[in-house]
Amino acid sequence: MIDLWKNRNWEPMLLKEEDKVFDSADFLYELKFDGQRAIIFVDPKNVKIVNRHAKDISYLFPELQKLKTMVKDNVIFDGEIVAFENNMPSFTKLQERTHLKDKMKIKYYSESRPIIFVCFDILYWEKNLIDLSLWERKKILNKFADNEYFIKNKFVLEKGKELFEKVKKLKLEGIVAKNKNSLYYTNTRTDNWIKIKNLKRESFFIGGYVDNKSNVGSLCLGEYQNGVFNFVGKVSVAKKYKGWQQVKVAKKLIKSPFSNFDEKVNFVMPKYKCIVKYLERTKNGHLRQPIFEEMN
Repeated sequence: MIDLWKNRNWEPMLLKEEDKVFDSADFLYELKFDGQRAIIFVDPKNVKIVNRHAKDISYLFPELQKLKTMVKDNVIFDGEIVAFENNMPSFTKLQERTHLKDKMKIKYYSESRPIIFVCFDILYWEKNLIDLSLWERKKILNKFADNEYFIKNKFVLEKGKELFEKVKKLKLEGIVAKNKNSLYYTNTRTDNWIKIKNLKRESFFIGGYVDNKSNVGSLCLGEYQNGVFNFVGKVSVAKKYKGWQQVKVAKKLIKSPFSNFDEKVNFVMPKYKCIVKYLERTKNGHLRQPIFEEMN
């Protein structure tokens, strides 16, 4: 397994992103879990977990050493490491695990709050599989049984729109559309794998901005809660957008209008609003993965 890791670049195949859901007989559709992408190298004696940046993160998830019991030969899996809370994927809980450094704490959480590896692809089993079609790789992956720490990601054929509607009702992260005939292109982004996120859309007041030498600036966003103006995050915006100039000429403030944010930015009277799409809120109410849409 170690030679397998050293002798080849096994960086994961990348996903393109689109806003529109589509149906196609050429595609299968999977749930997108809110987890951490991982390539896992397994043999009967070793388990090596590597993130999308080729960093070894095996020490963070000792519970996945149990994968050794599943194989008799060298195997490479591709999937997501997912933490669950109340039977729902929780990125917050996963972050708690990934930020741990103390070995005793890592061991405690691995036993008391174990994660699950949601596997959606297999790249190697006795031989290299990346030149097979996704459909053929799925057939091979199906030979490995689910258990308490390893589950195969389920998929549906053709009906992407129907699956996405279910995802929205369940408030999951989104779906991934994959061409059934796609080969596995390491470290490459193609039209064969497409993620479609279940983004929320809200309007927020602009209480400041960050200017710099690039063509992109940042808007500081906030919302009123019980008469208090709270910071919820920053969102990037192209400076050529006319709304950027509106914000720059707004009335400047010496002090922060936010109750919970006082960084060195250009504060303005919260007069203008913009619409932002985002994945979810963090525990402190901040927006995850915000995307500027338009002024309103």
